[in-house]
Amino acid sequence: MDRSVLVYLTSYGFSSFGNSVAAVVLPLVVLMTTGSALDAGIVAAATAGPAVLAGLLMGGLIDRYNRRTMSIVTDLVSTVAIAALPIVDLITGLSLGWFVLFGILSSFGDVPGLTARETLVPDVQKRSGLSFERIVGLREGVSAVTMMVGPAVAASLVVLLEGAGALWITAGLSLVAAVTTLLMPRDIGRRAPAEADHSPRRALADMSTGMVWLLRRSPLILSVTAVNLVLVTVLVALQGLILPVHFTLLGQEDRLGLVLSSLAAGMLVGAGTYAMLSSRLNRRAWFTLSLAGTLLGIGTIGALPQVMWIFAGAATLGLFAGVLGALLGVVMIEAVPDDLRGRVMSAQNALITATPAVGILGAGVLVEEVSLTAAGGIAAAVWFAAVVGALLLPPLRRLDSTA
Repeated sequence: MDRSVLVYLTSYGFSSFGNSVAAVVLPLVVLMTTGSALDAGIVAAATAGPAVLAGLLMGGLIDRYNRRTMSIVTDLVSTVAIAALPIVDLITGLSLGWFVLFGILSSFGDVPGLTARETLVPDVQKRSGLSFERIVGLREGVSAVTMMVGPAVAASLVVLLEGAGALWITAGLSLVAAVTTLLMPRDIGRRAPAEADHSPRRALADMSTGMVWLLRRSPLILSVTAVNLVLVTVLVALQGLILPVHFTLLGQEDRLGLVLSSLAAGMLVGAGTYAMLSSRLNRRAWFTLSLAGTLLGIGTIGALPQVMWIFAGAATLGLFAGVLGALLGVVMIEAVPDDLRGRVMSAQNALITATPAVGILGAGVLVEEVSLTAAGGIAAAVWFAAVVGALLLPPLRRLDSTA
């Protein structure tokens, strides 16, 4: 494999792994430190808004400056923000305010870092000669592995390193990602010299440009974004609330982790399959197949059947979601002009970052006011409506014309 691809995937893997571990470690450390589940929720809520804002603000910088450098800088921001917590714990002890402060600082590395890495794909593709399908499929496979391994590693770290000490490992993963990115060839991510305009007006103009392109300039980009947002909303509702409540009522909480592992394993296989076999079918066929498969998986899970069928549904959903994610990732890369890629993808990633709150809130209201069964059924119905709409939307019926 070409060095640029190998380094890119390794760097992406360490960064993704760090985020996956942090997503579990940080709430657990907050809970162990303050003894309050509400405090863990406050930290998550307090950092969600800044994460979206950071994603929008950094898009213009990613377009104007060296994207490889921006990727390194964002990983270093995450490193410093997370490493500061165990340092403060050693000096003065941690409190809710410290978690919120450094959580907000960390948000300026998370979404911008993801965007910066995504914008490097065209340069990696040109240097390596591999197809976009192969690179994005492999990348999505790496992401699936981190999703599968990260939570288990995180839980073990909290136990072995006694709470805040686990954050050293989380920070270290971000640091390794930054160092690995340094090994990429210097011409990857290089941009033409940019005018030094850091004014608030320029930042607002960059944010506006990204959102306008995402929502108004390209029907294809808007359609892809809409499909991604609905899928993320439904997945978060199932993973984050419906399934946890279901297994808690059954007294089988330990099964939830296995179901989520089945989902991640399916995504790994699906992304790998698309990376290796994308040329065997046209994009419209892959798109239709992946939508049908995800609908089957979500419908099975939403019905809340016996545990074995939920496992099967999760594996099916993961398999076809892996294909869909890789396909839509390639379409986005090709559809967005290179000089706008940072701003447009930042806007999309910011929206996706805000989406989980919608899924959790909606599912919570349905469970409380109607029933758990209704929540599962409505989640499946929402995705069914999205699938029908996606198959009928004109821009998504012409996917092969973008190849």
